[in-house]
Amino acid sequence: MDYDKLAELLFGEITTTIADLEEQYPKRELPENAVVTRFAPSPTGFMHLGNLYGALVDERLARKNGSVFYLRIEDTDLKRSVENGVSDIIDALKSFGINFTEGATATGDIGAYGPYRQRQRINIYKTFAKKMVQLGRAYPCFCTEQDLAEMRSFQEKNKQNFGYYGSFAKHRDMPYDEIEKEIKNNVPYVLRFKSFGDPLKHTVINDPVRGKMEIPENDQDHVLLKSDGVPTYHFAHVCDDYLMRTTHVVRGEEWLSTLPLHIELFDALSLPRPLYIHTSQLMKLDEGAKRKLSKRKDKEAALSFYHKMGYPSNCVIEYLMTILNSNFEQWRSQNLLADINDFEFSPKKMGISGALFDLDKLNDVSKNYISRLSASEVLTLILEWAKSYDIELYNLLNNDTKKAEAILAIGRGGNKPRKDITYFEEVKNYLSFFYDELFKASDEFPENISKEDIENILKQYILIYDINDDQTAWFDKITKIAVDNGFAAKTKEYKQNPDAFKGHVGDVSSVIRVSVTGRQNSPDMFAVMQILGYDTVISRMKGYIK
Repeated sequence: MDYDKLAELLFGEITTTIADLEEQYPKRELPENAVVTRFAPSPTGFMHLGNLYGALVDERLARKNGSVFYLRIEDTDLKRSVENGVSDIIDALKSFGINFTEGATATGDIGAYGPYRQRQRINIYKTFAKKMVQLGRAYPCFCTEQDLAEMRSFQEKNKQNFGYYGSFAKHRDMPYDEIEKEIKNNVPYVLRFKSFGDPLKHTVINDPVRGKMEIPENDQDHVLLKSDGVPTYHFAHVCDDYLMRTTHVVRGEEWLSTLPLHIELFDALSLPRPLYIHTSQLMKLDEGAKRKLSKRKDKEAALSFYHKMGYPSNCVIEYLMTILNSNFEQWRSQNLLADINDFEFSPKKMGISGALFDLDKLNDVSKNYISRLSASEVLTLILEWAKSYDIELYNLLNNDTKKAEAILAIGRGGNKPRKDITYFEEVKNYLSFFYDELFKASDEFPENISKEDIENILKQYILIYDINDDQTAWFDKITKIAVDNGFAAKTKEYKQNPDAFKGHVGDVSSVIRVSVTGRQNSPDMFAVMQILGYDTVISRMKGYIK
């Protein structure tokens, strides 16, 4: 076979060469140890947690000085592409602090290695495809859908491996004259890779996550270009990763089965392989069993879930880091206030078994993260969230930000800050008793205190409450009322001789707490009452007196 002649028959319109492309896209001039990573999604639907999980690994790897992290859009499947798909991808990742050095943007491209949309790179793929034909490593296949269906049926019946290989690759050695005849008759065809692999032989691969692996060689003649001239993912990513000078390819473990093909494609073109890093799939427990986190079944798979619930974006990243690197939690516990970028991320610290996503663990991380923020920082985040998801809450807080900040400052700071807020959807309920527009009593008074004692406590407290008291004087007055009504001044005193008292000072505090906040549990009551003001405190207490 004259492969040059065949290449001209199939790609006569392509005059560029790989050498031309290499000149157009030269090796990057990067500092030593710098890496080039990429996030390459298809704009075919909503962004999910798995996308963020993978993009985060790429972004972390490229944090070294001079490294590159770019966005490439794999938009060859126009039927599945959605409107505004590219801008949605960019916006979703940006909202979680994932930004790119170069690549596709909502309005165009930034960077010297574009275009960064595969639909705009068709001639590049055809240039590589032509070279494959010239090397005798690709050929046209004229099989129809019926031909392929019959092949699969035969393979299934005879319990043979599925695929287009060996004796099943009936157009692999088709003579030039027959090919030319089919081409002139406009018979549709795809371009297939001619594999030289032997599945009984193995190739050694080093994956930073999985270590040394022996994988069987590929023997399948996979499609490189579809009948419309558009490349498959397998072929396009090889061409793109080479010309864009990608050094590290991060992808899920579900792609491990395609690794033999991708290695052979790079080798067939004598191109340097990137380092493939295969991350574990995100899993969740479902009735005690692990299963893959599903973007169709699980609400927490969608990135929009975290925005709607009001999880701070940074806390989601913090949580994912606990999954990605086994030593991150210990580092964070020892460096509570450190910037997450100070953590030395390593793919060697990533697990090889399914990464378990645990919403309860995320909630713990979120509580801890929010508790470490200042009142001003929390208020800013809440207002940003409420403006989109709860305009009533936004208006209440924004109308008096000084009051809102004072509320959020209660119990904040110190070695053991309060952890009342898990996500911002909880905020309205958390601070509802501070606003008459939201206030609604939800708890009853302690059961061990009679109605008569409740009224007596409130009547007496109304007479002596002074908003100008400091915290010591404020509590001394509560203690005096407790003693005057037969309650122990100290909890320890009550526990030593419970029959001698109706209860203890904590019970009296609970009466005041419920009357003012409508709850048995609330932040520091002294601070709460200072913020509410004298008139509101007295008015609410009087509401429980006949």
